[in-house]
Amino acid sequence: MSHTAHIRSHRKPRRSASTLAMRAGVAGGVLSTLAVAGASGSANAAEPVTQTLELPTLTADLAAQVAQSADATQQAAANYELRAERDAAAAQAAKEAKADLAEAKKKAAEAKKKAEEAARKEAAERASRTSERATLSASVDTGTSVGTGSGTSAGSSTSTNTSTPSGSAAAVVAFVQAQVGDAYVSGGTGPNSWDCSGLVQAAFKQVGVDLPRVSQAQSTAGTQVSLSNLQPGDILYWGGAGSAYHVGVYVGDGMFVGAQNSSTGVIKASLSYDPPSGAVRVL
Repeated sequence: MSHTAHIRSHRKPRRSASTLAMRAGVAGGVLSTLAVAGASGSANAAEPVTQTLELPTLTADLAAQVAQSADATQQAAANYELRAERDAAAAQAAKEAKADLAEAKKKAAEAKKKAEEAARKEAAERASRTSERATLSASVDTGTSVGTGSGTSAGSSTSTNTSTPSGSAAAVVAFVQAQVGDAYVSGGTGPNSWDCSGLVQAAFKQVGVDLPRVSQAQSTAGTQVSLSNLQPGDILYWGGAGSAYHVGVYVGDGMFVGAQNSSTGVIKASLSYDPPSGAVRVL
């Protein structure tokens, strides 16, 4: 035996093949893991990760609220539009009312002007008759002629017939002359106040002749006669035949009796005082 045989060798013991294989497998697995991790890290560095947000799911209540909000918005828009239309209509109405008011004021001014002109004309006509009426008032009780004198002509176209009425004509003349001085009242039919047609109707009723009530109809109640051929008892009218506005009775000597107006009442006057337009003969 060698003298070194009892000394332990300093060499490392040989590893078995199985141990070496196992270590090699472990090492390979680690390396594979590192490789995969590295590759993953490289990929992550190249492509940044984006986060995906999920939208909330609309529930039935939320959908109803959205629908109600949409309806409210639509209704508000409709209300605004309706209000705008009403405002525009009100503005148009105000404009038209202003125009109508201006037109009404214009017409009122024109009517006032016409009324003033008519009043001035009427005042002038009344003034021109003042002297005649004064003379008439003084002569009513005596029955004398006014203007042309008793028995004189009232105009070239007026009769100077001085014959004394008889029969029914005399009764008509006597009746109307008996009412001279009575009051004039529109619609009056006696016995102490008359209007023009009421007096004429009552006079002819005394002799059994029924005349229409109004002057328009009385002006066509008999035969038309010319003013140059008048007889006592003829009906005189002023205005057109069928549209007369006044009537009276011719009493002879160029005179007539009529219920003229509220100022004079029933008067007896010359035909020249207020020349008639025409005459009709009933008797």
